[in-house]
Amino acid sequence: MVNPHRLDERAPVFVISVAAELSGMHPQTLRQYDRLGLVIPQRTRGRGRRYSTRDIARLREIQALSQDQGINLAGIKRILELQDQVGALQEQLDGVRETLETMTPAQRRVFSADRDGEISALRRGERPRRRSTSSAMVLWRPTRRG
Repeated sequence: MVNPHRLDERAPVFVISVAAELSGMHPQTLRQYDRLGLVIPQRTRGRGRRYSTRDIARLREIQALSQDQGINLAGIKRILELQDQVGALQEQLDGVRETLETMTPAQRRVFSADRDGEISALRRGERPRRRSTSSAMVLWRPTRRG
């Protein structure tokens, strides 16, 4: 059951002064991070910054990487970009797994997947249909865990 009182972690609800206090930083630091693209808050019509709880968590992570680990801002930016890429790939993999779960065991044995993660079941000996992007043929042999 979904809690109707739960705050969406992506909802832009905090003004810069509150976000700065919650993250333990000065508002000017948050403005600098926005300019550098480390944390990009949403904007109101009047161009005011609004931060989400996810943004606050990212600000805290930046602070820890900088102060505790001694990583410079360029290094932090690259780390965050890589974390975002891993997250996107994980979401894509989860989507592929969900699609596979809807297939019958026979359909799961041979399928093609394109670059976007689109899956098509194939019959034995059938080749994937040509699309504008290339596809890879995959032979799925699940291993028994136990």
